[in-house]
Amino acid sequence: MRECGNEILTEISYLVLLAFCSPNHGYGVMQFLEEHTEGRVKPGAGTLYGAVNALLKKEWIALYARDDRKKTYLITDQGRAVLEREVRRLKQNYTLGQQILNGGDENGSD
Repeated sequence: MRECGNEILTEISYLVLLAFCSPNHGYGVMQFLEEHTEGRVKPGAGTLYGAVNALLKKEWIALYARDDRKKTYLITDQGRAVLEREVRRLKQNYTLGQQILNGGDENGSD
């Protein structure tokens, strides 16, 4: 098993990893991204499959099923841990941004 470290995910890696929280394939991931970003994120096939290959190499997703036309992948326990850590990081950044924009200082006090 590969160490997941403290790597910060790119937006596309984060969203693709979310798409694999249930069994999914390339076209399904494209639909997931379009639906859940209201069309804002529309990666090309090369970008999408590059992200899938990177997630496979890091062992954050694994092959779930294969038929003659498509491969379906699913997040691994390690991938879920990475995703949970990333959600915490994003939440902290969001909270800090809200505090500062609402008149608090960078230390989080009002």
